[in-house]
Amino acid sequence: MSDLAVRLADADDRPVLERLWLMFQHDMSQFRDVLPFPDGTFRSERLQAALDDADWAAYLLTSGDRPVGFAVVRGLTGPGRVLNSFFVVRGARRSGLGLRGVREVVSRHPGAWEIAFQDDNATAARFWRHVAATIAPNTWTEEHRPVPNRPDLPPDTWISFNVMDGPPKR
Repeated sequence: MSDLAVRLADADDRPVLERLWLMFQHDMSQFRDVLPFPDGTFRSERLQAALDDADWAAYLLTSGDRPVGFAVVRGLTGPGRVLNSFFVVRGARRSGLGLRGVREVVSRHPGAWEIAFQDDNATAARFWRHVAATIAPNTWTEEHRPVPNRPDLPPDTWISFNVMDGPPKR
C-alpha cells in the first residue's frame, strides 16, 4: 500500500467520511469512556464543522480508490491550526501512510500547529511524538492540558510545532 492521495473533502465525500468517523469514534471510545448513541452513532459535530465551517477543513486520505483515513483541521483563519482529528483504518496502519498523510496536510497550512492525544493510548502517543520529531526535530514541545468539561478524564497531551512553507519532505 504505497500510494497515498490526500485531498480536501467536499460534500460528495460526506457519506464516506461519516463511515470513517464511526470507526474513529469507536477506536477513541476506549480512551474516553464513551458509548454510542442508541442508533449506533457517536457525536459528530467536529466532522460537521469540518465540512461546513470556513475555519475548518476535512481531508480524505485514499490509496487507489479506497478510503484509508481522514484528517480534520481547525483554526484555518487564525494564527494557529489544530489537527483536531486524524484517523487511519487498521488495515493501513504501520505502513507509513499515517505519517505521510499528516505531513501532506500540515504542509498545506504553514505556521503553528497543535495536536492532542491521550497518554493511555500508547500507540497514538508514540505515533504523534514521532510525527513531531520528524516534522520539527528538536523544536516541538509537549504539555498536558485538562479535557474541557471532563474532569473525570486524565489531561490530554498536546504537542506543538511550526511548519514552514514548502512541500513536505518524503
